Amino acid sequence: MNENKIKIIPLGIHHLDCIEELENRCFKIPWTKKMFEDELKNPLARYQVITVEDKIAGYSGIWHIHGEGHITNIAVDLSFRGLGLGKMLIDKMIGDGINDGVDALTLEVRKSNESALRLYKKCGFKGVGIRKGYYSDNGEDAVIMWRKL
Repeated sequence: MNENKIKIIPLGIHHLDCIEELENRCFKIPWTKKMFEDELKNPLARYQVITVEDKIAGYSGIWHIHGEGHITNIAVDLSFRGLGLGKMLIDKMIGDGINDGVDALTLEVRKSNESALRLYKKCGFKGVGIRKGYYSDNGEDAVIMWRKL
């Protein structure tokens, strides 16, 4: 893939219909458009969209709070998986965190989401604990992961 055709840009209100559709394709418990609208008003939140040839391929969200970055969301559309876009989004969050003086990043991920766990480990995250019954749809545990910056 020609990396010149890949862009990471700030998420805007005009992206939300596409992001809501992406959420519904990617997650068992998707966020709503209203939730994203609220995040765009949150001064602690930073959301990015990754595009391939001007088509939305994924997005990420993070809160920078008290020297930590908490990754709230990351998704890559099924048709764009395997191209390294998830890693590009994480690398962007890492770089932004360093620039903003963040000391570490954290996230939760479904224990069964093996591809995400592999990606996060590849990006330097380490499992540090389990949140029992974290996911409300099926009571699945979440793996808590951290990465120092």
